[in-house]
Amino acid sequence: MTTSFSIRRARTSDVPAIKSLVEPLAEERILMAKETVAYYEGLPEFRIAESGAGEVLGCGALHVMWEDLAEVRTLATSPAARGQGVGRALVEELLAEARGYGVSRVFCLTFEVGFFRRHGFEVMADQSAVDPQIYSELLRSHDEGIAEFLDLARVKPNTLGNTRMIRQL
Repeated sequence: MTTSFSIRRARTSDVPAIKSLVEPLAEERILMAKETVAYYEGLPEFRIAESGAGEVLGCGALHVMWEDLAEVRTLATSPAARGQGVGRALVEELLAEARGYGVSRVFCLTFEVGFFRRHGFEVMADQSAVDPQIYSELLRSHDEGIAEFLDLARVKPNTLGNTRMIRQL
């Protein structure tokens, strides 16, 4: 069965659906669990895949980290929508937004290496993906995603088994 859907900006009323998409994946330690307030605070970063009937089929967010760097995060689809192109459409939308911001590289931390590889991401071989001056600036961030990008020891328990991947735009 092929599902018809569209991609749109998230609204405050989508937060419960975002949480319900993420919750089972967080329980499996595939995605990081977040407090509800974090979804509201990050709402402008989120895009929603919505069926013609108004059902939320998936979500994803783009978080700008630096002048030339952003992260795809919290990418999730409902079990019923998997294999229907929902994740692909969300990633394409987020990459288009990254280009619109002027970002030239997009990072992700994932267990779904094959999925992201099909979308042009490569495993990060170089741990020094930013120059030392930018690295020191990024260290000042309180954002966990930036800590994960920098591969900081304090986030290692959260990232075990995940693969750091990057795509040049």
